[in-house]
Amino acid sequence: MNQSKWFYPIIVFMLSVMALAASLFLYIYWYIRVSAGVKSLVAKFNIEPSVVLQLQTWVVVLVLSVLVGIILLGIFTIFIYNYKTYQLYRLQRNFINNFTHELKTPVTSLKLFLETLSKYELSRPEQLKYINYMIQDIVKLSDNIGRILDLAGIESKNYQGNFVETDLVAFIESFCKKNKHLFPESIITVNNLSNKPYLYPINSYLFEMLLMNLLTNAVKYNDSEVPKIDISFFLQYQTLNIEFKDNGLGIENTQIKKIFRKFYQVGRYSDMTAKGSGLGLYLVQNIARIHNGKIVAKSEGIGTGSVFTIKLPYKEK
Repeated sequence: MNQSKWFYPIIVFMLSVMALAASLFLYIYWYIRVSAGVKSLVAKFNIEPSVVLQLQTWVVVLVLSVLVGIILLGIFTIFIYNYKTYQLYRLQRNFINNFTHELKTPVTSLKLFLETLSKYELSRPEQLKYINYMIQDIVKLSDNIGRILDLAGIESKNYQGNFVETDLVAFIESFCKKNKHLFPESIITVNNLSNKPYLYPINSYLFEMLLMNLLTNAVKYNDSEVPKIDISFFLQYQTLNIEFKDNGLGIENTQIKKIFRKFYQVGRYSDMTAKGSGLGLYLVQNIARIHNGKIVAKSEGIGTGSVFTIKLPYKEK
């Protein structure tokens, strides 16, 4: 967590204690001064005692109110910090549990297939079937490891990478065609009603990662017989919108802003089953930021599908 030193909880706590001690000290000090000097002040200037006491009382009340406010603000800040720390700890714990499962599952599967191949004489078609299964498990394992290795670099605000001006429509069409085998039972369509190329500087590796995460989520969180993803391009006020619309499970309104958090998994907080590592959409958000854009999500609720839109600054040439 990148927090300013002034918001570090120990410093905030110390300032709160100092404010409390100062308020008590000033209260006692002013009380003694008022008690000792009020009689001589009244006798010397022949002033009504109630006037003097009223003025001193309001000064004390004002200063003490400010100090008490500082104390309450400090306590509230510490509470919020601890609450967010607890939330992050819970998310990290869920991430470790699920990511461990994501790593162990393909490893266990690979071990089982290799043991089968070593113990039994199988025909060539059977061997190829098991080999394909193992390739799929290796791809899953590689993807999960790659996400962790790429996370630190992507989180950097000064990401250094090779950005090349690319036709996004052709790039996404090529990506979908090249990776069609990963979504064999899905229908993915790319729509560009303007029939114009949209040139934009992108890092092809990162943008492919963004696409893979969005498409994988659209298929993973989908109970339709045939998962469908419609990818559309349209311009709006010098902003290029790339819309990914699916017929999946949908998202509750209370979850919309949370799904882009690090380690967050929708399944942990709803009736759906948690899947994956909780890093996919977090990576998507950071990749969009690296490309000077952002991503927004919307859904009418559970069972209505979801729409994820990448917004990139764009000026027509």
